[in-house]
Amino acid sequence: MHRIVSIIVLIFIFQTGKAQVRLSKLELKPHEKFTFAQTDILVVDTLIMHDSSSLFLNMDKAENYIHAKKMIVAKGCSINGYAKNGKQGKTGEEGFSQQAPCRSGLPGKTGFAGEPGMNAVTLSLYLNDLRIYGSLTINLNGGDGGKGGRGGKGGDGGAGTRVCRAGNGADGGDGADGGSGGKGGTLNISCKGCNDIHLMMDHQLIVKNYGGFGGLGGDGGLGGQAGLGPVVDGKNGKKGREGAHAPDGKVGTINIIHN
Repeated sequence: MHRIVSIIVLIFIFQTGKAQVRLSKLELKPHEKFTFAQTDILVVDTLIMHDSSSLFLNMDKAENYIHAKKMIVAKGCSINGYAKNGKQGKTGEEGFSQQAPCRSGLPGKTGFAGEPGMNAVTLSLYLNDLRIYGSLTINLNGGDGGKGGRGGKGGDGGAGTRVCRAGNGADGGDGADGGSGGKGGTLNISCKGCNDIHLMMDHQLIVKNYGGFGGLGGDGGLGGQAGLGPVVDGKNGKKGREGAHAPDGKVGTINIIHN
């Protein structure tokens, strides 16, 4: 039993160690990008971000962490953990148009719902010293929801004859609902020797963690065309209903702790 527990602990330590990047110094040149490719934890003694340099967080992880004893930031720098937008829903299939006389077309099918926007990550910054000489933008916006798919067009009616009236055009399919907006990320900042971070907000430190916009509802499919007849024409199909607009995502939170 003790051996099994030991093996589990070793596996945990290995996995945790593999998820971290440990550096004595990380210095980003102007416009350089550093991506959290195989990690969600950056541990560094000194982090220097020159003008317009940026960090891109690991969006496959719900939480990312940066531990730095000293963090120095120049002009126009950014940390990016904004979420992906949802894809637009596919259009519904068109209804069958009749080739045979005197028959009505078949209705179009409802479109497919838009994908929801992804939620942004939670970023936790653990710092001993933060110096911002320019500006640092932390973008944790949620993803926008995808627009709902358009309804399929209704099928056309068949032509009439002298012994039967022309077929009616079928109704178009309904538009699908849009995808909901993703939630904005949470920012946690814990700093031991920093100046009042609240005084930096919206000036040197700019945080964007808005919820994503909800996707628009899909348009209703067009109605099918009426068949024409020598005696009586058919009726045109009705346009499908528009899908519902999805709700926006919730705004994230900001937590600041001065130790």
